[in-house]
Amino acid sequence: MSWKILLFGAINLTCTGFLLMWCSSTNSIALTAYTYLTIFDLFSLITCLVSYWVMMRKPSPAYSFGFERLEVLAVFASTVLAQLGALFILKESAERFLEQPEIHTGRLLVGTFVALSFNLFTMLSIRNKPFAYVSEAASTSWLQEHVADLSRSLCGIIPGLSSIFLPRMNPFVLIDLAGAFALCITYMLIEINNYFAVDTASAIAIALMTFGTMYPMSVYSGKVLLQTTPPHVIGQLDKLIREVSTLDGVLEVRNEHFWTLGFGSLAGSVHVRIRRDANEQMVLAHVTNRLYTLVSTLTVQIFKDDWIRPALLSGPVAANVLNFTDHHVIPMPPLKGTDDSNPVTSTPTKPSSPPPEFSFNTPGKNVSPVILLNTQTRPYGLGLNHGHAPYSSVLNQGLGVPGIGATQGFRTGFTNIPSRYGTNNRIGQPRP
Repeated sequence: MSWKILLFGAINLTCTGFLLMWCSSTNSIALTAYTYLTIFDLFSLITCLVSYWVMMRKPSPAYSFGFERLEVLAVFASTVLAQLGALFILKESAERFLEQPEIHTGRLLVGTFVALSFNLFTMLSIRNKPFAYVSEAASTSWLQEHVADLSRSLCGIIPGLSSIFLPRMNPFVLIDLAGAFALCITYMLIEINNYFAVDTASAIAIALMTFGTMYPMSVYSGKVLLQTTPPHVIGQLDKLIREVSTLDGVLEVRNEHFWTLGFGSLAGSVHVRIRRDANEQMVLAHVTNRLYTLVSTLTVQIFKDDWIRPALLSGPVAANVLNFTDHHVIPMPPLKGTDDSNPVTSTPTKPSSPPPEFSFNTPGKNVSPVILLNTQTRPYGLGLNHGHAPYSSVLNQGLGVPGIGATQGFRTGFTNIPSRYGTNNRIGQPRP
């Protein structure tokens, strides 16, 4: 296969050399524009040779995805160079409108048929896989659309031509035939009326057809180089992602990215979050089987679901409270600073608020946490001793007989209240 490509390349160089000499002798810029199509055929042969070399190469650690992108780069470079040649023809044609030279038609028609024969023979003899794929995947050019409209009308009259002209013609064959047709009209008009300006008009037409044919291919190959997702597979990818997200054990599919690695090969990577009790290998097999129908080079990262349990935070413990078995700690609410409270009422005051209506004799700001020893058998009753006390001390406190010798009552704030039943005569006498 490579020897065949090299042979056609040598023939192409020979034909291109003869055509350039005939362009110089005829002084025809239209033939020069048509010769640039032959130079483009040389670029397509180089692209075919690169494609054959890529098929023989295997992925390496340095190039894990292989060398398929070289085909895309070759197609992009070939189409861009063809468009640059078309722009050069447009520039020369604009200069010729100011001063139109004389055109010699001696070898104009011969050069046209030589170039047409070689272009068609090269295109039909060698299977150029990259350009064949791009011509079908890229959007149609304006020349293809106009020819398709004419073909529908013609096929309505002659149905047998539908297999040739529909649904759309090969863009390279179409531009070769259209360029040859323009040169034939140029030859006829110059021979009949010496109308030399038609040569410049034909050159502009061939340049515009070349630019319009190569531009969609450049855009398509450029998007592949930019690693974009092909528009025609976005719907299929969304459907596959929805199917993967409904698999058993799959919680979430995220960070998905798919791009065209080469012509006809799609690459992608995706992160899949699964349940903690799910089987990683089983989920990986199911995800790969679903996506492998469309994505040939796939990277799937599986990670199990995890959550962060809230930690129980505790404040610092005072230095004098270390043994919790010996103390009961009653925490008190935090108090404000001295500048926010009234020293009389211990009530926070504001400059704009009136003073409080009532004041209470409260401990105020100097309140510290109360620490009780754990030696008591009954923790209730703050401030009362629960040990053994002599009976006389109880009488001195006014707890033995109500209303006698007491400075303060047990359940009332009133002191020295006489008995409702009169004077007790048994004061000081021993009880029976």
